[in-house]
Amino acid sequence: MSTTTTTDVAELSRKIDQLAAQVQFLTEEALIARERRQERDELMADITPLAGEAYQYAVRQLEQVDRYVTLDDMTHMVKKLLRNVKNLEELLDRMESIKEFIEDATPLTQSGVISLMDALQDLEHRGYFAFIRSGGRVLDNIVTSFTEEDVRALGDNIVLILQTVREMTQPEVMTMLQDTARTVREEEVPEDITWRALARQMRDPATKKGLAKLMLTLRTISGEQPGEH
Repeated sequence: MSTTTTTDVAELSRKIDQLAAQVQFLTEEALIARERRQERDELMADITPLAGEAYQYAVRQLEQVDRYVTLDDMTHMVKKLLRNVKNLEELLDRMESIKEFIEDATPLTQSGVISLMDALQDLEHRGYFAFIRSGGRVLDNIVTSFTEEDVRALGDNIVLILQTVREMTQPEVMTMLQDTARTVREEEVPEDITWRALARQMRDPATKKGLAKLMLTLRTISGEQPGEH
């Protein structure tokens, strides 16, 4: 009898402990729920004025564009954005790649800019830019000095002009012009030259050759071809 009573008491004590544990668990859960509810209420109390202000601001902004944008337009735009989420994601990925590329290329770009500035400074020091500026003034003088008819005539005769320049720049012609210029510049003609001295120079083969070329030149200028009589 005593053994049965002891067992019943132990079982009752165990159930009481379980019930107390369950009550404690429920109490803790109730406290946690109350804390969460309080936090939610506080959050809503903080958000509600902000939400009201945001709503009023949105209403004011929408009133300004109400004539240009309808609800259907906004709905269509939202749907289109949702349909192109993957495209937008790919675009953002590409933008990130471009950003990384720019960050990696910035040092190289800076080095290239420095090299370019050094090269431009060297060209300026050597006079290239001054030559280009002078060439621009020369070109401006040419443009302002010739009329449209002059340019058209130049175009019609450009082949003949180039052929003449080619002939004038032949080595023998350039050598003759150089020798002539040097002689005129350096050689002085005696003031008391006599006919006898001139006659002696006429017997000089070089003088004879020069006179022959002079006669051929004069004949060409007159329009008569060499060999014609």
